[in-house]
Amino acid sequence: MSKILIIAEHDGSVINPSTAKTIACAAEINGGEIVVAVFASSAASIAAEASQIDSVARVLTIERPENAHALAAVLAPQVAALAAGYSHVFGPSTTFGKDLLPRVAALLGVNQISDIMSVTSSHTFQRSIYAGNAVITVEAPADYVVVATVRTASYREAGSGNSAPIEAADATVEVPDYTRFVELKSGKTDRPDLQTAAKVVSGGRALASAENFDILYKLAEKLGAGVGASRAAVDAGYVPNEMQVGQTGKIIAPDLYMAIGISGAIQHLTGIKDAGTIVAINKDGEAPIFEVADIGLVGDLFKIVPELTDALP
Repeated sequence: MSKILIIAEHDGSVINPSTAKTIACAAEINGGEIVVAVFASSAASIAAEASQIDSVARVLTIERPENAHALAAVLAPQVAALAAGYSHVFGPSTTFGKDLLPRVAALLGVNQISDIMSVTSSHTFQRSIYAGNAVITVEAPADYVVVATVRTASYREAGSGNSAPIEAADATVEVPDYTRFVELKSGKTDRPDLQTAAKVVSGGRALASAENFDILYKLAEKLGAGVGASRAAVDAGYVPNEMQVGQTGKIIAPDLYMAIGISGAIQHLTGIKDAGTIVAINKDGEAPIFEVADIGLVGDLFKIVPELTDALP
């Protein structure tokens, strides 16, 4: 029987929805026992949330002062030590998982499988390549520990209503001191997190300046949406890198995605291919974004977006 260790992503007090999506992927492995590991300085509230997610058999808490902040260099040795006896170690394909899981794989002496989008069998998975233009099947050796990240955009969150037991676990191992937490700086906003938002409004290079992104922020506030951007807008310095959507940014799957002034380069489309409804606004009627859009509007975004914002309640 497969024993699957899920590394929970959280902010120190609340579990991230990416964890429930990773569990949904693990649940596709027939007969697998799913165990969620919560690494924190104080894990009680986070573990309680994790225990309610469907398909979870147990929740392990690993409490150490060093785990107050999710530093991959500090967590990786502990995960590798805890992984003894497990056939799989999964994490979300978010910034957290992409930073942590390669280190774990290296410590365990195996290759990592990245961005699982579907499960074929316990050691066989599918993932996309070539900016999402092709899907390949990857098979890991049967005697290897499968260390993998899960493409969260390909999965819905596992349901809740469970009541899995919570146990304290011991991952006594020396952790490095060459990496330490200094401070966290982030822009304060009431908008939903980009990777978990049900609605996302994104802008491209056509916005022409950081100041012009204000019209998107106003629209997003009316919609209760997160705000993203194309790589071109990020490279131009209009918005910070954390807002980038696409192959080299965040891969998201909102119910509604609005691409405003975005031409639709294949690298950007990779990040939104799993979105429910795609709306495109662009003055170029031949822009590639219209090929994938469910709703397209050709026109001047500087006229259309304010009118749309004013029309919303």
